[in-house]
Amino acid sequence: MLIGIPNILSPELLKVLMEMGHSDEIVLADGNFPAASHAQRLIRCDGHGIPELLDAILRLFPLDQYVERPAGLMAVMPGDRTETPIWADYGNIIRERSGLEDPFEAIERFAFYERAKRAYAVIATGESALYANLILKKGVVKNAE
Repeated sequence: MLIGIPNILSPELLKVLMEMGHSDEIVLADGNFPAASHAQRLIRCDGHGIPELLDAILRLFPLDQYVERPAGLMAVMPGDRTETPIWADYGNIIRERSGLEDPFEAIERFAFYERAKRAYAVIATGESALYANLILKKGVVKNAE
């Protein structure tokens, strides 16, 4: 145990977050995402939802301030009437942790899959909300302590 690190962040996830450099991307994948077949590095966080992981990660992980949209959401497929209230939760967490008001880009489903294959790592979660997948682009740590 360490002081100041949220318990939801496993040693494996902390290691990956530390290894990542500026502009590397990490995917927070919902329970339906094909994480094992798309990941260069797979981190299992079964049983956890994305909002609580996102909040914990953003306590330690800066979003890229040099791009217009440092977070990407899997866009709802045309014709699909699925609601995505979890996106508002993500926006609130990102706003609280980073101050960004409009951090999201919408990424078409198959383009999202291709981008996930190039991501530094994929975190497989137990998130049950549909279209809950999220990509985060790492920023620069300005004041290392």
